[in-house]
Amino acid sequence: MTATDSKDDAARQVDFPFRRPGEPFPPPGYAELRGRDGLAWSMMPGGQRVWLLTRFEDVREALLHPHLSSDSRNEGFPTPGRTGGPPAQTQIPGWFATLDPPEHDRYRKILMQDFTARRMKELRPRIQKVVEDCVESLAAKGSPADLVADYAVPIPSLVICELLGVPNADRAFFESRISVLVTLSATDEERDQATTELLRYLGRMVTIKRHRPGDDLISTMLAAGELAPMEIGGAALLLLIAGQETTANNIALGAVPLMTRPEWIGDPGIVDELLRFYSVADLVPLRVAVADVEIGGQLIRAGEGVAPLVAAANYDDGRFACPHAFDPSRSAQGHVAFGHGRHKCLGQHLVRVEMELAYRVLFERLPGIHLDCAVEDLRHKDNGVLYGLAELPVRW
Repeated sequence: MTATDSKDDAARQVDFPFRRPGEPFPPPGYAELRGRDGLAWSMMPGGQRVWLLTRFEDVREALLHPHLSSDSRNEGFPTPGRTGGPPAQTQIPGWFATLDPPEHDRYRKILMQDFTARRMKELRPRIQKVVEDCVESLAAKGSPADLVADYAVPIPSLVICELLGVPNADRAFFESRISVLVTLSATDEERDQATTELLRYLGRMVTIKRHRPGDDLISTMLAAGELAPMEIGGAALLLLIAGQETTANNIALGAVPLMTRPEWIGDPGIVDELLRFYSVADLVPLRVAVADVEIGGQLIRAGEGVAPLVAAANYDDGRFACPHAFDPSRSAQGHVAFGHGRHKCLGQHLVRVEMELAYRVLFERLPGIHLDCAVEDLRHKDNGVLYGLAELPVRW
């Protein structure tokens, strides 16, 4: 296909396909966009032009392309306005998700040894103990319960706190501040306050670990000797948010089909199919072109934004047959729920272990657990950066 000039096609402009209350997920417009020739573009609330990528191969290509930058400091980087957008390094030094190589690699090289599949195998007994304690706490609280607040949130929160070496007693503090940072409707003042309080706390933890190092991620970053204290605090904040919120959303969403179809529990393909099916980080991997790039036959000029829509790619029927059907027997490997390329989620192996254990332990301990409302009445997080459930009422 011949590339076209990105300035001459106003007819291709569409409204940005944000999630809207009452609409299914992924947004219905994704399928229509995939069926178009070339690419459509939109305007972000922050005023940036952005090309929408909805086909699997286009999304993978964009996430690999060296001229599509994750660095929010670059002119034209697409954000939904200051609130809800990725933080700049001036706001949170060490937030390495929005850094390009080689800066990004500096953090990843230090941390990757603690997130390998082999390391997760070693940590599995510790993670299982956390899960077992959470299900016992849920059982002790009694039926009915909210599986989001009473189970899905505590598991990753406790696990990431343990991995970072921060006290479990401070879990409520972290959860309350993180909930502000991942809510699009939060005000700038609320986000600034939550960020300041979290960074102040983590800064104290860095000081403590410098004098009393342990078997934790903060101590690992300190031992490397390559990061400044503020960078370690910012990296720890990123790990805290990513390690808690995305996994909690995945655990809660995945419990819904398993409660209605318990024969799927324990299926070896269940976790990857759940990750594909829900694609909670749909809007996370935004990019901006730092040189002219051609994707899907479209010329994208330097300074123009790109939105590789993860859920759209994971529902591309050219890659996954009958994508709207939840089917653990399919081969969902290769999905882009964790991203792709150098920025692929560092904690992907941890998420898989947490999800697999969360379901196995829950349904073994409470085999009669079931939804306490109709599936269509479940409330979703329509104002969140990540897709998820606001609550999950259950009984047993």
